[in-house]
Amino acid sequence: MATPKGFAKAIIVITTVTAAVMELIDTSIVNVALTDMSGSLGVNIEDISWVITSYAIANVIIIPLTSFLAEYFGRKNYYIVSMIIFTAASYMCAQSTTLVEIIIWRFVQGVGGGALLSTSQAILFDAFEPKDRPIASGLFGMGLVLGPTLGPTLGGYLIDHASWPLIFMINIPIGIAATLLSFYFIEKKPDEGKNKHKISIDYTGIILLMAGIGCLQYVLERGESDDWFSSESIRICSVIAVVGLIAFIIYELNIEQPAVNLKVLGNRNLAFTTIFTFVAGFGLFTSVFVYPVLAQRVLGFTAYETGVSLLPPTMAAVVMMPIIGKTMSKGVTPIPFVVTGFLLFALYAYLSASVSPEVGKWSFFLPLVIRAVGISMCQLPLINQAVAGLQPKDYASGISLNNMIRQLGGAFGIAMANNYIAQRYAQHRSDLVSLIPNGSAQLGERVNALSQGIISKTGDVANATTKAYALVNGSVDRQAYFLSYLDTFRLIGIFFLLVIPLVTFLRVKKKSATEQAAAMKAAAEAH
Repeated sequence: MATPKGFAKAIIVITTVTAAVMELIDTSIVNVALTDMSGSLGVNIEDISWVITSYAIANVIIIPLTSFLAEYFGRKNYYIVSMIIFTAASYMCAQSTTLVEIIIWRFVQGVGGGALLSTSQAILFDAFEPKDRPIASGLFGMGLVLGPTLGPTLGGYLIDHASWPLIFMINIPIGIAATLLSFYFIEKKPDEGKNKHKISIDYTGIILLMAGIGCLQYVLERGESDDWFSSESIRICSVIAVVGLIAFIIYELNIEQPAVNLKVLGNRNLAFTTIFTFVAGFGLFTSVFVYPVLAQRVLGFTAYETGVSLLPPTMAAVVMMPIIGKTMSKGVTPIPFVVTGFLLFALYAYLSASVSPEVGKWSFFLPLVIRAVGISMCQLPLINQAVAGLQPKDYASGISLNNMIRQLGGAFGIAMANNYIAQRYAQHRSDLVSLIPNGSAQLGERVNALSQGIISKTGDVANATTKAYALVNGSVDRQAYFLSYLDTFRLIGIFFLLVIPLVTFLRVKKKSATEQAAAMKAAAEAH
């Protein structure tokens, strides 16, 4: 297949990077809209987080299947259909009026979006000669950083100036344009779709994967609110999750064409790298979820202010990515980068957990800069480390599995954060209430002062005391939530510190230029 030139090449670059950025924006754009969405749909903030979780689960399921689906249906056909699915699901998300409805369409959107990310990168790489693929890697790497960064900022602006459905509607014109450009300018590979009859679809593996991960995610998400195993639905889903995942592992290890090639985990280096990748996904997704909710629910930031506070510090990763990529392309071992990145993320968590309730809009600037640098130090090095010690023929399987584990870590992280926040909130509220017993002189003085203030402003003498007690209760609630979010940051930091000693089990192997190019290509096709 001839490499496109001039205008056609520019269109392919713009189309693929835009499609990938659009998908990545949608992983984080809803984070700053959760408060508005929960109010509009009449649910609490813990329930509305399923909008994030369902998208992540769909990504977890579809990412390891992307290479197979692209080969079976033809890469161009699969790419265009995925874009149509993503765009149509975006419209349906905007039209949703119930929690169940929007969760279903977010899952469908995630199915289409998972393909956009990985297939965009493969198409982009094919638009460049092998010697120029580091340029493609740099372009795509910057998109990987900009997408999640622009999401909260763009979402915040739309929430403040319009309403939450618009965060999905903006995908429609972009999706239509990208679909048309892909149809006219992206060429089919010479053998695209011709081996379809030789490919066996692993229906059983796919079903087991969906059942196991889906039920496990439900247990993690709903366990705390449903009192865990006292709930029949939790018990049933727990059994399905355990049986489904065990059956999935056994089945995939014993067939010739598995949906997910688990046999590569027999390589010790990849096995331990997936642990680092899981924790990285846990921290990345959880931190992007916790900070916006903290900023809006407790600190009083608007959605737009929350997004803007994330944008400048995260731009540090845009600067770092090309530097790290160029260094890695020379064969430098990724292990020092991984260790440094994990230490920086732990430092970010520690600093974030040390703020006071009186923080200003830029008090998180330094921690977020440290987080951005930590992200850039982890992402590409972990992909490189995942294939260290693998045969070139196993690169795609290793990277695909590694990326699935990262998404799975993120999905688990959000669910665990919700449970942990609810648990710590109850404990902190109980502790705070015990410090101000009913009838105490200090409480009476506080209520009286608030009552007088309400009377002076509204003249409502009859309800002043009731409103004053409500204000005190709200203050206790905010403080309890604030402390629970700080506890969550500490939990994230602990996870990152605990896995660092496992670096001693990672294999260090310097790759040749040929191996680097093969790994880069595999990353594009299996991302």
